[in-house]
Amino acid sequence: MTEMYDALDVAHRRAVEWLDSLPGRRVPPSATSEEVAAALGDLPEGPRPATEVVQLLADAAEPGLTAIPSGRWFGMVMGGTLPAALAADWLVSAWDQNSALRAVTPATVAIEQVADRWLLDLLGLPAGSGVGMVTGATMANATCLATARDTVLRRVGWDVAERGLVASPGVRILVGAERHDSIDKGLRLLGLGRPEPVAADDQGRIRVDALEAALAGGDDRPTIVVLQAGNLHSGAFDDVASAVPVAHRAGAWVHVDGAFGLFAAASPALRHLTAGLALADSWATDAHKTLNVPYDCGIAIVADDTAMRATMGMHGDYLIQDSAGEPLDRVPEMSRRARATTVWAALASLGRSGVADLVERYCRHARMFADGIATIPGGEVLHDVVFTQVCARFGSDEHTREVVRRMLEDGTAWTTGSRWHDQSVLRVALCNWSTTDDDVAKTLAALRRAAA
Repeated sequence: MTEMYDALDVAHRRAVEWLDSLPGRRVPPSATSEEVAAALGDLPEGPRPATEVVQLLADAAEPGLTAIPSGRWFGMVMGGTLPAALAADWLVSAWDQNSALRAVTPATVAIEQVADRWLLDLLGLPAGSGVGMVTGATMANATCLATARDTVLRRVGWDVAERGLVASPGVRILVGAERHDSIDKGLRLLGLGRPEPVAADDQGRIRVDALEAALAGGDDRPTIVVLQAGNLHSGAFDDVASAVPVAHRAGAWVHVDGAFGLFAAASPALRHLTAGLALADSWATDAHKTLNVPYDCGIAIVADDTAMRATMGMHGDYLIQDSAGEPLDRVPEMSRRARATTVWAALASLGRSGVADLVERYCRHARMFADGIATIPGGEVLHDVVFTQVCARFGSDEHTREVVRRMLEDGTAWTTGSRWHDQSVLRVALCNWSTTDDDVAKTLAALRRAAA
């Protein structure tokens, strides 16, 4: 075991050096993937010491690392890692448990059960809902949509597990025009094809009147309606409280994609954004975003646990089955990292009030960005800032793209370019526990320089 301990010592030292570098580090990487690959070298002819391998890995990778965990990453919604969650993740790797069967890995299954219960309580979702920990929001959405597909087809007498989708009545999918593209990807994986977009308002929220009209349009196929908690560009939330009854009256299943927005329900000050959330049939979120646990940790939640297990469950003579159900019964994977451990650690370290404070701090920083951008000549925020996203323009499309380019060249922070409402925009996403007021001020100063 000496080789193991020595390698872990090197890894610990290099990890601490990386974390120590973040406050003053340029956010973009300084090396390309090709340069990192060259530094990693060719396949060796024989064994080498583990300490040497870890040292080589850290040396080669360090220039190509992006400071995503820093307080000045505002690109995609990627989050940071809370201290307790990071430490728990190290334990998960050391424990090396395939957290799939209760009898085989009772400790990690128990941790997952507790984390599931805490999540449902925190988010105000129905107790007893099925919860599955998967790789990310894309698979969380796909897991919920697979359950929805099987359930709505079962209601009309079609068993997907037995008969597949060929010659089935088909499933109609209604989505807001501004849904995230991961919804479309999940639907492709499930063989459901392209969804039907429903008009959205100027903030990106699905129009309930347009949804009602689409549902009354005479298409009698089994239907799934996908709503959104947190628009990619504006952060806006669909009016779930109004949309769900409309969809349910038409017999539709309602799924809510809350990749980063679902955790608004954990804050008394923001809970109004998610009014009616518990009325839906399924929900997806991503704990490495708003909750700040390490990659990877998507969360799929289905109100009808029996339906979830009917779609995702499997049995084998060699598997030790428990009548209470198994973690593998709610997810696509059989081999699964004990990722719920980091969720438990994050929630245990923050508590109910700490989660609320975390989310509210993101929102406060988003408003600071919006107020600061408004003082930059030519700067314009394009929406109501209600959550953690800010989209801005700086005059023309050409100049806005130039501001995005200059920001990456400057390196103070990472802000991402995008297109919204057929315009080039600069997008700021707040989702890191370590972001400070000073990080926001430094980034705004860089934006002012880039826009000049």
